[in-house]
Amino acid sequence: MNRIKKGDQVLVIAGADKGKKGEVMRVAGDRVVVQNVKIVKRHTKANPQAGQPGGIVESEAPIHISNVMPLNPVTGKGERIGFKVLEDGRKVRVFRSSGEALDA
Repeated sequence: MNRIKKGDQVLVIAGADKGKKGEVMRVAGDRVVVQNVKIVKRHTKANPQAGQPGGIVESEAPIHISNVMPLNPVTGKGERIGFKVLEDGRKVRVFRSSGEALDA
């Protein structure tokens, strides 16, 4: 079970975008794509068959999963994550500081 999942709110803790907050759009291995973080410009050639215009396209680039930290909605800060097995056998992610569950 990963510590970071798609849809999580995270805080970037290292790199050029340090301090930015956003939602995880995609997780691929040890890299995550966070909304409005690490915006790159790509010069694309027009493709009339696909109806794609040419020009400069801005998109998010992946960053390493170690450079983001889950955001606690109660405190508004990035916090560490632990795991806990509930009575019914489910494994859930919990915040280490407060012990409250991240997964509902």
